[in-house]
Parts: sequence; structure tokens; C-alpha cells
Amino acid sequence: VSTAAGSSAAPLHPYEQEAVQKRTFTKWINSHLEKMNDLFEDIKDGVKLLALLEVLSGQRLPCEQGRHLKRIHWVSNISTALKFLEGRKIKLVNIHATDVADGRPSIVLGLIWTIILYFQIEELTSNLPALQAFSNSSSSVDSLTSSETGSPPVKRKVLHKFQGNAKKVLLRWVQCTAAKHHGIDVKDFGSSWRDGVAFQSMVHAIRPDLVDMEEVRRRSNRENLEEAFSLAENELGIPRLLDAEDVDVDKPDEKSIMTYVAQFLKHYPNPGPAAGQQEVLLWPADCNLTREERKMLRELKVFLDQLEKDVLRAQGSDGNLSDKYQVFKHFHVQFEMKKKQAEPLLQPVHPDGKLSVDQALVKQAWDHVSARLLDWHIHLDKSLPGPLGSIGAWLHRAEMALREDFPLHHAPEETANVLHRKLQQHQVRISLCCRGSTRGEACRSLSSPDSELHQNRHVGLQDVLKNLEVHRRTFQQIHKDRSVHGVPVPPEQLQDMAERYGLRWFSITSQQKSYCGV
Repeated sequence: VSTAAGSSAAPLHPYEQEAVQKRTFTKWINSHLEKMNDLFEDIKDGVKLLALLEVLSGQRLPCEQGRHLKRIHWVSNISTALKFLEGRKIKLVNIHATDVADGRPSIVLGLIWTIILYFQIEELTSNLPALQAFSNSSSSVDSLTSSETGSPPVKRKVLHKFQGNAKKVLLRWVQCTAAKHHGIDVKDFGSSWRDGVAFQSMVHAIRPDLVDMEEVRRRSNRENLEEAFSLAENELGIPRLLDAEDVDVDKPDEKSIMTYVAQFLKHYPNPGPAAGQQEVLLWPADCNLTREERKMLRELKVFLDQLEKDVLRAQGSDGNLSDKYQVFKHFHVQFEMKKKQAEPLLQPVHPDGKLSVDQALVKQAWDHVSARLLDWHIHLDKSLPGPLGSIGAWLHRAEMALREDFPLHHAPEETANVLHRKLQQHQVRISLCCRGSTRGEACRSLSSPDSELHQNRHVGLQDVLKNLEVHRRTFQQIHKDRSVHGVPVPPEQLQDMAERYGLRWFSITSQQKSYCGV
């Protein structure tokens, strides 16, 4: 394949490689956040860095914000981000908060690459089965006739175990899902991609109708690259992170190409069959999913990704508590409405209980949004005036205690000991609400399998029960007055809390009576 007129054939110089990475990483960040113009400058105060980590992790992180932040605040924000990454066992080599605050190019690029590698490439590839290679033996599984198309039986090859790091897994995924069908030798994330044919084969694997592979082989590098990036963006919804001129060089930047290729895995973990091929590449757990189910899972993933971005943006917006709660309810309703669609799609389809790649990605996104909404809800309830804020925090603890299980040990004696210590820690004895509070009685109670189910949650309830009566009386007065010390309370938020409080009260007392044998 010939290069386009005027294209560079020289390898990238260090400063050019830095510029390419800067452009690619900035576009990658912008696919998750509001627009960042200059990576090295915009990251200095740590605000957008923390926002990026919040989107990727689904966790809320403390952040110093304001129009007139000083350098000490910048360093504080960046330090928070670095500590968060280290807490996830992410190795940071020679990356210091002060260097990021100075906007040092090599340090900033190293940090962003670490984040991309961990939160995108490693996370995505870890959802793929650990493969060794495609089985070339006769161990293929003949599937039943497709019920969707009425087409002849399709031979499905199942992917087997494979050892290697994220880079090797991603490369093998490309080789197995796209390049193999067209005789393309993709050996690396460098020069193998220069002519654009590998990118075109990725698009073709997903949408065969978009690419004529015979025509591709007759085009110039630049034409192939430009068309592949445009098709991926406009037809497949894959953000354009690369420019043709940055790839059409002797040694394209490996990290930039890996970042872009991972977008295909993120959006289409199981590309469809190539044109004219009767062989469909599937991960083991996907064999039991219909094409329509896989399509619905991908659409659900897109919805959840967008919802998480919208929620994060809304959390940081201005407004009074009542307005903020209305916005929260709007997103929460959207989320709950999707539950009916999501729950059946996330049921394990494999005999060993494993999820498919699409299912795992959706579940991960679902958990992120769920955690984000819960964190926002807690923050809103804590922001209520006066004692109502404390009641709001308590109510969330109550709901959490009712959801969480108490860890059981194999020996009833040891479980009883742990239970006894927990009760002493909270300075609440079971005798306040039921008979029998000694360790020996607890042990005898736990020896019964039926009692264990009640005992699991009883410890967590003790902390809740401590303040239940006090909070109930305070809340009843606030609910009656519709205000706290003359300060009006958002009516919908108050009503929501009242409904939840009533349900929690009933659930707590019911479990308490059930445990006590009342």
C-alpha cells in the first residue's frame, strides 16, 4: 500500500511523540468529561483529574474547587487523586503531585497513561476469558440453527485460555476478531496499523456493509486511516482519538494506538461475523445469548455510560437543595425504569455462573451508576437543615444495615464471640429488645440453622436501634411542621424520607421481633 502524497515516512521524534500522546489522551479524557483544551494546563489544579477518576471509578472524591484556587489547593487535589490510585494498588513511578501541578509533560502523560491502562485497557481485557489461542483442532462446537435468521447452522469457535498482560490480551483480541479473517498480520500496536487496513478490518468485523476490504487494499495509507476513523466515529459511535498523519509514520505511537483500539473493545466486545463468513467468534458464556440480547446489552451499556456522565455533571451544578433533589429524582427514576430491562439480561447464562463479556461490562457500569446515585442521595439527605440532616444520615445507615449480612464463622462458638464483642462495642445489649443476651445464650441460639439467618443481620441492627426512638420523635415533629427551626424543608425530599422511614421502621421492628421470637 502506498503512502499518501506528502505523508511523513520518518519515525516520530520524542517531542512529536509527546504531542501525539497529548492529543490522543486529551480526546480520550474529553470522551468522558466536559471539554479539556490544554491537557498540561487544565490538569494543574487537579479538579478535572478528580472528576475523571470519579467518572471512571463511580466513587465520589473530595475536591477543592473555586475560581481562585491557590497552588496549595492544586497540590492537595492532585495528592488526593494519587492516593486514590495508590489505594487501588496502582503503581505510580516517579509521579509526584508537585510535578503534575507544574504541568510537566512527561509526568502528566505518564499519569494519564497509567489511568488509561488501568481503568480502560486492563479493566476491559480482564473481562475477557484468559485465552491461549484459538483452537485449530476439531474441538469446535456446532450450534443449532439460528432461530433469528433461519440461516444454516453456524460453526462457533470457543476461545480458550491465554496467559499474558493487558497489551497481549488486547492484541490477541484484535488478531482473533478481525485481522484473522482477512489475512492481516497484526504483530504489534505500532507499524502494523500504519496502512489503515487493520483499522478497516476492525470496522468491517462490526459492520461488514461499511467496508469493502478489496477496495481498502488499493487505497493509500491516509485514505484508509481517514475513512476508518470517520466510519468508526459516525457509524459506530467510537470517539475519534487519532489523526491519520499521526499514524502514517514509520513508528506510530504505541500507547495512542492501544488507547484507540481499546475503544472498539469497549463498545463492541464481540464483533459480528465478517462478510461471507459462517464462523462467529464468541466467548464461552456468549453462546447462550441471542443476537437481540447482545444488542440490548450494548445499548444498555451506552445508556449507563451517558447517565453516569450526566449525573456527575448535575452533582456539580448550582442550585438550592429543592432543585437539586428534583434533578436527583429525575435521574433516579430513569435508573429504576431500566431495572426491569437490566435484571433479566444480567442473569448468568453459563452453567458455572459466569457472565458474558457484554454482561460483565453492563454490570460494571450498572454498579458505577448505582454507587454514584447512592452517594448523591446520601449527600442530599445530609444537607437537610438541623437534626434532619443527622436523621437522613442515620436512615441510610439503617438501610445499609438491613442489606448487609453478618459474616458467619464455621464454628457457632466463634460466631457467638464475635457477636458478643460487637454488642459490647455498640454498648447495646440484645436484652433491650429481646430475651437472652449472654454469649452462651447467643451461642446456643446460633447453633440452630434457622436462627443463623436472623442473627446475620442482628448485629448491624443494634447500631441502628440505638437512635431509632430519638430520631423517630424528632422526625415526626419535623414532618408535622414541614420545617426545622423555621427553615422550610423541600417537601418532596421530606415525603420521600417519610416513606422510607416508615418502611425502615416496619422492617427493623419486624426483624427484631422475628429474631426475638415475638
